[in-house]
Amino acid sequence: MQHKKALAFAVLLALAPAGEAMADQAVASDLGPAPGAPVVSSEDCSAGFFSRLAAAYREDAQPADPNAPAPARRAMASPFDAPPFPSAEWQLGGVAYPIGVPNLNSQYPLEKALSCTKLGHWMKDNRLEVYGWINPSVNISSSSHTNYPLSYATRPNRVEFNQFLFRIERVPDTVQTDHVDWGVHLDLLYGYDYHYTTMKGVFSNQLLNNPRADQPLPGKTYGVDPMLFYVDVYFPSVAQGMNVRVGRYLSLPDIEAQFSPNNYLLTHSILYTVDPYTQMGVMTTTKLSDQWTVQVGVNGGNDVAVWNHSARPSLQACVRWVSADNNDMLYPCINNWNKSDYNYNNIQMYVTTWGHRFSKDVHMLTEAYRIYGRNIPGYGQDGIPGVPGSATTPGQAGAYGIVNYLNFELDPKNMLSFRNEYYRDLQGQRTGFATRYSSHTLGLTHWVSQDLELRPEIRYERSYDQPIYDRGRRNYQMTALMDAILHY
Repeated sequence: MQHKKALAFAVLLALAPAGEAMADQAVASDLGPAPGAPVVSSEDCSAGFFSRLAAAYREDAQPADPNAPAPARRAMASPFDAPPFPSAEWQLGGVAYPIGVPNLNSQYPLEKALSCTKLGHWMKDNRLEVYGWINPSVNISSSSHTNYPLSYATRPNRVEFNQFLFRIERVPDTVQTDHVDWGVHLDLLYGYDYHYTTMKGVFSNQLLNNPRADQPLPGKTYGVDPMLFYVDVYFPSVAQGMNVRVGRYLSLPDIEAQFSPNNYLLTHSILYTVDPYTQMGVMTTTKLSDQWTVQVGVNGGNDVAVWNHSARPSLQACVRWVSADNNDMLYPCINNWNKSDYNYNNIQMYVTTWGHRFSKDVHMLTEAYRIYGRNIPGYGQDGIPGVPGSATTPGQAGAYGIVNYLNFELDPKNMLSFRNEYYRDLQGQRTGFATRYSSHTLGLTHWVSQDLELRPEIRYERSYDQPIYDRGRRNYQMTALMDAILHY
C-alpha cells in the first residue's frame, strides 16, 4: 500500500492550491491562502518547501512563454516538438542528447522547491539535477490470466503501479568546445516494471530467485532496480566532440525505452519486449559532422553485470546518419556481438532504425532486427517442432521482426501514435512460443501540463501458428489501457 499512498500524496501536491508557509516541524499545508493574501511563487523563499512545491505545479500548468530565448546549440535544429512528442531529437543512444545539443530537460517542481535551500544552491552551482516521475496504469483485457507478451502491463484487468523513478544527473555541456566536461547519472526504479529491467548481478535475486507459479512473471510483485549508473566524459577536441560513457547504460538502438516518459505509447512492441535492455561497459560516441555520428563500445553482455559469472566480453558498434534537410535518419547497429555460446541472454543482435519526417507535425520511425543465440541447450535439430526447448542437444535459436510508428502532432498538448509490427520467434526461445505475431496499437498522449501526461491506448495482437494468449487459451488479445505520468 505504500506506493498508493505515495501516489495519492504526489497528486495532492500537484493539484492543491498553495497554503501558508509551514512551521519548522510541520508536514501539512493549508488548503489555500487567506482571502486577499498574495499567491505564493515557487521562487518565494519566505514560503515553506511544500508551498513552493505546490506553486511550481501551479506555474507549470500555465502556457509556456513563446518568446523565451532558445538555448545555444551546435547541431541541426530539432526536427520535432517536445512536447507533445517524447523527444525533440532524432534517436541516438549512449548520450543524454546528441553532441552539440543543449540540455533540453525541463526544470521540474522538486528542483524549483529546493532552489531556496543550501542544497538547491549547491545543485545549481554544480549543474546537478534531481527529479523523477510516478507512473500508474490500468488495463482491461480479453485475457484473464496474463497479458504476456504485452509489456509492461502484464497482469490483466487491474490497476498497476509501474514506475516510481528517482534520478540524479549532471549532463555534460557538449555545445561548448573549449574544455573537457563531465556528467553523472543515477536512476533508482521501483515498481512492477523491474521484472523487465533487471540486470543479472544487480539486485537480481528479487526476480531470479523467487519463482511465482501463481503470477504471469516470476519474482516479487514489486521490486527495486538501480536502472542506470554511469559517468560521462566529454572531449571537445576529438573530431567535433566525443563522449565516453562508463557504467550501466541503456541498450543503444531501440525506438522504445524502459522509462515511461520516453515512449510514444504506453505498451511496448513484442520486438522490444524480448530484446536486450541494458548493458554495462564503455561506450564512445563521436560526432564527425552534423550528419554523421559513430559509436563503438565494449560491455559484459546483455542484461548482465561485468562482475557476474555470466558476463561475456561483447562488442557494440553503430553509425547514425541524418540527411542534410533533417528529414531522414538511418541508424544501423551491431548491438551485441561475440563468439561465445548462449548463457544469460547472450544473443547476437543486428538492428537498423530508419526515421522519416513528412512535416514538423508528422513523422515515422521503423525498426527491424535479427537476433539469435549459439548452442542453446534444448534447441538442437532433434527437437519437437513448435515445442521450445524440447531437443536433447543444443542448437541455434533466433527471431526477427519489424515495427513501425506513425506519429502525429495534433496540437502542442496532444500527439497520436499508431504502431504496427510483425514478429517471428523461429524456435520459441525469445517469447516462449514458436509462432508468428502481429500487433496493432493506437494511442494518444495528452499533456495536462508539462508535469502531467495521460496516455489512453487500444491494442489488438494475434499469434498465427498456435494459440498463445492467456496461457494458450486463444490466438488473439485485445486490451484497452491508460496510464498517467506525474513528473516531480
